[in-house]
Amino acid sequence: MSLSFFNSLTRSVETFQPLRPSEVGLYTCGPTVYSYAHIGNFRTYAFEDVLRRWLEYRGYNVRHVMNITDVEDKIIRAHRETGTPIQELTAPYIAAFYEDRDALNILPAHHYPHATAYVTKMVAIVEKLLVRGLAYRAADGSVYFDISRFPGYGKLSHMQLDELVAGARVKQDEYDKQTAADFALWKAWDENDGEVFWETSLGKGRPGWHLECSAMSMSLLGEHFDIHTGGADHIF
Repeated sequence: MSLSFFNSLTRSVETFQPLRPSEVGLYTCGPTVYSYAHIGNFRTYAFEDVLRRWLEYRGYNVRHVMNITDVEDKIIRAHRETGTPIQELTAPYIAAFYEDRDALNILPAHHYPHATAYVTKMVAIVEKLLVRGLAYRAADGSVYFDISRFPGYGKLSHMQLDELVAGARVKQDEYDKQTAADFALWKAWDENDGEVFWETSLGKGRPGWHLECSAMSMSLLGEHFDIHTGGADHIF
């Protein structure tokens, strides 16, 4: 009997066909460790656990990657308010996540990449996008993805791109999920970032939240993989 899933892109149930026979690359959006994961987060993680177990039961060799987002606006805000290095801020929440995962009998992912360990790869992606004309530098040195250069942007989330205001940009990690706007790939350092920055070929700054999973997934699963899951608020 064939295995079928609901595809968020087509909004229909489709027969599952892996890219490679008997193998499944599975990327699941993990915790942003500015606080403790809550029951809604673990509802998603429990679903992903059932999905992985079922795939393995059906005979697939699953390679499961779940990211740990350990640098973004909320973490930096806490760093600014407390003066605590971000590694010290995030460590207790990462430990609590693993403890809760085990208490719920959720299978550990094969890889838990931390965003802060992949900044070099993120910079390489931004440089490639700049060369291809798909990204541009703003006056402050930040780099934004030009969504007008990607005709397929908005298909997955069913955004209304005709409502796009030309040149509209967002630098923060969180914004109205139904607003189409160029988003930051690389954020130039300012005083609000405190000691959170990297010195790179792009200048002094840090990655944008939207770029992080791209670098981690491609590094561990390749440019194409089979299943990407997460909360509905990630679809955009």
